[in-house]
Amino acid sequence: MNLSIFIAKRYFFSGKKKSFINLISIISMVVVATGTMALIIALSVFNGLEGLLRGLYSTVDPNIVIMPLQGKSFYYDQELKAKLEKIEGIEIITEVSEDNALIRYKDAQRVVRVKGVGDNFAKQGRLDKAIVQGRGDLKVDDINYAIIGRGIQYDLSVNPSNDFYALQIYYPRKDINPNALNPDKMLNVQHILAGGVFAIEKYYDENFVYVPIEFAEALFEQDGKRTSLELKADGSKSNEDLKEAITNIIGEEYKVLTNTEIHGDLYRILSTEKFFVFLVFSIIIAIASINIFFSLTMLVIDKKKDVAVLNALGASTKLVRDIFLFEGALVAFTGAFIGLALGLVVCFAQQTFGIISMGMQSAIMDAYPIKVELMDTVYTVLLIILIAFVSSVRPAIKASNEVNTGMLQ
Repeated sequence: MNLSIFIAKRYFFSGKKKSFINLISIISMVVVATGTMALIIALSVFNGLEGLLRGLYSTVDPNIVIMPLQGKSFYYDQELKAKLEKIEGIEIITEVSEDNALIRYKDAQRVVRVKGVGDNFAKQGRLDKAIVQGRGDLKVDDINYAIIGRGIQYDLSVNPSNDFYALQIYYPRKDINPNALNPDKMLNVQHILAGGVFAIEKYYDENFVYVPIEFAEALFEQDGKRTSLELKADGSKSNEDLKEAITNIIGEEYKVLTNTEIHGDLYRILSTEKFFVFLVFSIIIAIASINIFFSLTMLVIDKKKDVAVLNALGASTKLVRDIFLFEGALVAFTGAFIGLALGLVVCFAQQTFGIISMGMQSAIMDAYPIKVELMDTVYTVLLIILIAFVSSVRPAIKASNEVNTGMLQ
């Protein structure tokens, strides 16, 4: 600020006020345009990332999940089944039994999330587009197969086409004898062939193994218990309306989640980050608007004689104030319009041509995802309107006050 004042004084006393004021106005427009463009691009990138995650998770997540409110599992009896089958909007009910277990293939081993699903899981088609090797059948001619994530395949060097080596899955027994000397007696061991490999997203790829529900039930010794029910909607109701209907019928002893609520924490984090990005860029644009305030203040000083003439001709203080408000709005809106146009052009180019790539061969997408939303544009425009008003109102009031006090000559 001291440097700006020094330069302003130098131009003021050298008779170059007009060119300096114009220069400041141009700089103000450039700064507002740059900030607006950066804000639109940053918000669109967050929208693209959120859309990408929703698209990825929608391929594997059910529309509705029913879980026990307390404990890890519950009995899926005929009474509960009858209640759910009466609810309109439910197309498929898939029984699920899942837990952590140790998986071993040849000499390699690791802990994974074994997810046993019912026979109608394939009808939901949630893994159809994600199979990258082998096939997506969990059972063929009474032979059980496992579908494993690509990260698990890489860690264990699993070859789905090799039927001579099966996956060994270990899970602690419920009736462990503390005096048992043989550790193998403390574990349930089940063998299953790897039939296919899926690739969705890093978390799923490195943790999940899908198996038939009967296989998981025997491994976990659950005796008819289920850890969750995954529901596919028929599209006649929204997921929120369907959730409300299910909750009203089955009671509050179950936790019902929509596919958005399953990863609600992740989406909330993205929304929070997006808000703070908007806040930071707003502060930057607001700080840049000091140039608008500075140029208008100098304009008030420079146009004293012109305003005096207007006052002599009968111009009201409101007219003088509106002139300076319009000048500030003109600078801000011109910069905002240019920045908005440039930001939209950059977003369109990224969407169409993928100019900026992820830079990783293992990335889900080659280029950064980006998506422009109307409300982001509206909020940006409203922000510029607010900044333009705040930056212009003080110089405008000063000019009108000088008219009232007769200080303009």
